[in-house]
Amino acid sequence: MKKSERLNDMIRYLNDRSFFNLKELMERYTISKSTALRDVRSLEELGMPIYTEYGRYGKYGILQNRLLSPILFTIDEIYALYFAMLTLEAYQSSPFHLSVKKLNENFEKCLSKDQWQHLHKMKKVLNFESSPHPNVSSFLDQILESILTGNECTVSYLKGEVEQVYSVQFFKISAKFGQWYVSGINLKTKRMIVFRGDKITSFDVENSPSSFLSEDLLQLSIQKQTKLGTDFEVEIKEQAKDLFYKENYPSMKLIETDKIIIKGSYQQHEEPFIANYLLRYGETILAIRPPVLKKIVENRINELAKYYQNIK
Repeated sequence: MKKSERLNDMIRYLNDRSFFNLKELMERYTISKSTALRDVRSLEELGMPIYTEYGRYGKYGILQNRLLSPILFTIDEIYALYFAMLTLEAYQSSPFHLSVKKLNENFEKCLSKDQWQHLHKMKKVLNFESSPHPNVSSFLDQILESILTGNECTVSYLKGEVEQVYSVQFFKISAKFGQWYVSGINLKTKRMIVFRGDKITSFDVENSPSSFLSEDLLQLSIQKQTKLGTDFEVEIKEQAKDLFYKENYPSMKLIETDKIIIKGSYQQHEEPFIANYLLRYGETILAIRPPVLKKIVENRINELAKYYQNIK
């Protein structure tokens, strides 16, 4: 193992440690004591906050802070991370305490002048599509923290023009088609509920112990979706596959045999949503099952036809 690879692995190995000794490094990496000492000095030069505890049972300690020790990346990995970071520019808010501008400055400091110029050239010709997220979701970071700690919460939510209060335990945050969505269980009704992030107007964490584990809630949501949902199958033309891959939902999957089938399920209150979704496929739809869903789509088409007849 090259020294650069060994140091990079050491950083990962020691990242969650409070203490270590030379013998551990010597045995893990099959190196001599003098090499281990040189590696420790190199780790200090890279910025790892190491201090020495002297005595008969002397050891090295690592100061605990929120700054991660440097990690070594290849230049291609740096470029990949940079362009992944740029997708965050489409988000007005995120669950992280970050500034894309600050991240950009940090990348610039890490690269040489030639590498930075090369990156700017790449930026002009590489374009990664991401859906704009124009709405501000103010409590994503607090919601994420409540999920990780398993806390129950009280939120105010704007439903139409009316503000409603919910006691809820969240278990998932997702970003899809320009919106943040937060899934949880309504602790009063014991039913799953999904909030739009930008419609949450206040958020408070309760001190009471949580009723559920986040992992259990995730599994329960999958089971309920399968158990209570109505199954559907929609046959589509070949050219409609791109539309499916561009926009689909967790309850759907694409099956390709001699036919191309969108298979999924929907809940009782989701019929209008599914109908509007299927309308986007237009004349690329070849069949819809069950017949009740086909009828729902037909009714929606008739409603739209009447609407457009009455507008100027």
